[in-house]
Amino acid sequence: MAEITRYDRTARQLRLLSDALDSGRLGPVRRMVNTLAPAEIGNLLESLPPGKREVVWGLVDPEDDGEVLLHVGDEVRESLLADMDTDEIVAAVEDLDIDDLADLVEDLPDTVIDEVLKSMDRENRERLEQVLSYAEDSAGRLMNPDVVTVRADVNIDVVLRYLRLRGELPEHTDHLYVVNRRHQYFGRVSLASLVTHEPSTPINRLVDNEQPALDVNESTREVARQFSDHDWISAPVVDDNNTLLGRITIDDVVDIIRETAEHQALSAAGLNEEEDLFSPVKRAVRGRVVWLGINLFTAFMAATVIGQFENTLEKIVALAILMPIVAGIGGNAAVQVLTLMVRGLALGQVGSSNARILLWKEIRVALINGVLIGGIVGVIALVWFHDWLLSLVIACALIINFCAAASSGVLLPLLLKRMNIDPAVAGTVVVTAVTDIMGFFCFLGLATLILIR
Repeated sequence: MAEITRYDRTARQLRLLSDALDSGRLGPVRRMVNTLAPAEIGNLLESLPPGKREVVWGLVDPEDDGEVLLHVGDEVRESLLADMDTDEIVAAVEDLDIDDLADLVEDLPDTVIDEVLKSMDRENRERLEQVLSYAEDSAGRLMNPDVVTVRADVNIDVVLRYLRLRGELPEHTDHLYVVNRRHQYFGRVSLASLVTHEPSTPINRLVDNEQPALDVNESTREVARQFSDHDWISAPVVDDNNTLLGRITIDDVVDIIRETAEHQALSAAGLNEEEDLFSPVKRAVRGRVVWLGINLFTAFMAATVIGQFENTLEKIVALAILMPIVAGIGGNAAVQVLTLMVRGLALGQVGSSNARILLWKEIRVALINGVLIGGIVGVIALVWFHDWLLSLVIACALIINFCAAASSGVLLPLLLKRMNIDPAVAGTVVVTAVTDIMGFFCFLGLATLILIR
């Protein structure tokens, strides 16, 4: 229900915004836009065609520009940056956290990057360069070097006086990190412990060393899994020497989870999650034609199989009517298994150690579903065409195709993963090709053997 409400609210905002823009009343548009959070503004900008998008972008409060740029796709961000001069871009990004700036800086023109670096003090410039030195999908790229550390050999009163002198804490600070003289991670102390214990209490009595630190080279996918498993708000990041480098907070992990979900959903259709909804026609064509071409090739492969049984189809027209059922249901069954496998691979739940057990389980499911669905379709075919042999043929073809769907749904993602090909991108095309070809071959082959006399 909450999801429906959120999408309804976005649709309503978009409608009101479009009406106000069409009427030429920019005052209400400015007020409406600047009551929204940066993520909501980003969502609205992605929902507008280029002309209206430029107008609304010009009305966004300059203080929110940097945050809004973080919440739009690459193509939309590129178009928004094109409308800004160097000084505007530098002003937009100068107050961003280091981890957020690292996400954005590589999309900036080289001349702008130079100006951004010049506007930063030495410490923050070195922190940014450190973050950018790590792989894009690593914990190091996701972390914020701005952390509050304390020593174990002081008491609470010293820490509280230090915090008051500091004046403010980084966002999502729920713990302070305890380090030794060499800045090696020792454990953490919760803010709740600091305010509920006596000021004279030594920090070493409050240290929680149960939470493991994240390795700086850990993948972002593994980071998201750890946060999900342990309900963390933040987590420390260390190098091979256990030196504390920074921390990752839940807001960045939520972004990773959302981006992963969008990637899986859009990749299944051969689309890019960063594509602008209103991107130029030529760019959209280039992004999609490759996968359409692959689909076309697999369609011709299926057509070639059908062509081998041309004489059978000429003699029994009913086969042509029933063929799409065999391929269509088999394809759906394969996509069901594929979706589970892609999810399992993403969460680290599937590997060589349990693949055989999973394959056997899915084949048994396929056999049961094949008998049930094949029986239903067989009865319908019998009532429709009054031919019990035809009914038997389509029932058997469905059972075989269901098993092929289960096998390809389990094995192909593992194979693609081993070949360093994203199963979410290529999996759907491959498994549907397998079920189409196998479905047509089994159905028409059995028909040729049993029905043609």
